[in-house]
Amino acid sequence: MTSLLAPPITSPDQLTDTLRSQGHAALSPAGLAKLAGFDLDSLGAWLPSWERLPPDAYLRDGGRYRRRRHGSFVVTGESLLQVPHRAHWQPVSYNALHGGLERWFEPLEPALVAAPAWARLIVSLAGACSAIKGAQPWYVEAHQFRIDTTDGIGRPTPEGAHRDGVDFVAVILVSREGVKGGETRIFEAEGPAGLRFTLTQPWTTLLLDDERVVHETTPIQPAAAGGHRDTLVLTYRSHGFQDPQQGNAASG
Repeated sequence: MTSLLAPPITSPDQLTDTLRSQGHAALSPAGLAKLAGFDLDSLGAWLPSWERLPPDAYLRDGGRYRRRRHGSFVVTGESLLQVPHRAHWQPVSYNALHGGLERWFEPLEPALVAAPAWARLIVSLAGACSAIKGAQPWYVEAHQFRIDTTDGIGRPTPEGAHRDGVDFVAVILVSREGVKGGETRIFEAEGPAGLRFTLTQPWTTLLLDDERVVHETTPIQPAAAGGHRDTLVLTYRSHGFQDPQQGNAASG
């Protein structure tokens, strides 16, 4: 059996320097807990919400492998504000498969958003973004994903290698059960360098500078019945949310 390549882990105190120098950085579960100031065990209460994700009705490749919910927030300093539910939108230039379409996903469950660790997580990662680009409000979109293998293959990134058109993207592995594949690949947007690894440990977090790197995750296949891969993806954008009126604006 081929061993899976692990992500290069950065300590929380080196997160800003690594992100600035490389355009990406990965935190261990313990590192995320230290950065956000919460107990990892408290995140266990979030897991049932991934069991209740509704199907993604907007997949244009004919697949039935993705379930998701969506919510939008603004971080100002240490404050997190949830904004009224809104559509997720991307321009075609960033998402050739689903761009140009207002996608109204079901909202995040209130109990998840109300959890104290939820605000700590989003605000702490916003602090890392501000350390790179200066203190400012951050417009955050939160996506709960489940990619399953009901039909044999699940595609975490059906659009392929891409940028999301935001400033930063955080990909947090929540669960990986009964699957093979799902390798994360990162490439310089303007250069030859690349990196590949597989997220296997729940709450491992990958932070990406979206202006500097493109990323993708390879398809998953079943290794056991009910195989799936759950993630929480947070995108951070300055100067407002992406919407059709802005045309060239962005969000992940």
